[in-house]
Amino acid sequence: MRIIAGTYRSRVLKSLPGDQTRPTADKIKEAIYSRIGPYFDGGGMLDLFGGSGGMGLEALSRGMEHVVFCDHHDLAMKTIKENIRSLDVYDQCTCMKMDYHRALQELSVNKCRFDLIFLDPPYRKQKISEILYFIEQHDLLKENGDIVCESLKEDVFEDTYGSLVKVREITYGITRITYYKRREGE
Repeated sequence: MRIIAGTYRSRVLKSLPGDQTRPTADKIKEAIYSRIGPYFDGGGMLDLFGGSGGMGLEALSRGMEHVVFCDHHDLAMKTIKENIRSLDVYDQCTCMKMDYHRALQELSVNKCRFDLIFLDPPYRKQKISEILYFIEQHDLLKENGDIVCESLKEDVFEDTYGSLVKVREITYGITRITYYKRREGE
């Protein structure tokens, strides 16, 4: 696994051993960032199911100012921290070792808001609709912010979740990428 573009282009990242997680394929990662960026002028990102941290670190490489990584698995958080250390971007990262419910509650209480939220829960246990409702109801996404959801191609999501509007869906093999944008003025 590697960083595709930006400041840390071609830097190799550690991935999680075993088959419990699957890093987002480079082809899909490039398509996602081409759609929403491809480069950023600052801003904050939430990577709610951090895994190895590849998506968030790619965003930092492309100009995102700060990334919050969340994962409740010890090995995942250890891998994220090793990858952060390898790029020397400690001051641009916050790590939350907890499950996504608790992380969302804490972020809400602290009135955190993000320009980009990446949701890639384990495919068989995904709760993306529930998470989208929470994000919308607790104002975690900034105006004109983006949400990118990675799921199985069979998963279908609503066209809107309050002010969150589906703007595109693309399927790559067994993977569906669904994009939401927060409507202005909502």
